[in-house]
Amino acid sequence: MKFIYPAVFHKNTDGSYKAHFPDLECCYAEGGDLDDAIDNANSAARDWISLELDDPDGVLPHISDAHDLTLEDGDFVRNISVNIRFYEGWDE
Repeated sequence: MKFIYPAVFHKNTDGSYKAHFPDLECCYAEGGDLDDAIDNANSAARDWISLELDDPDGVLPHISDAHDLTLEDGDFVRNISVNIRFYEGWDE
């Protein structure tokens, strides 16, 4: 199954990037460059979503529209797509 959540990225003064997911509580990532930060954001979101799906009482949050997010100066939004297999062969 595919999940797409917006991540807010910010470039640090040293050229690295940090990101957070407004919809996924305490889900953060960072990287030495934008590509690393995006890869790390994908991994962080996959882990967060997987843990929530494994919890019998877990509920995935609604997905915010990127236009509704409040951004600081220099912030930008990228939608992060996460594919999670529920069982072997589910997408075949």
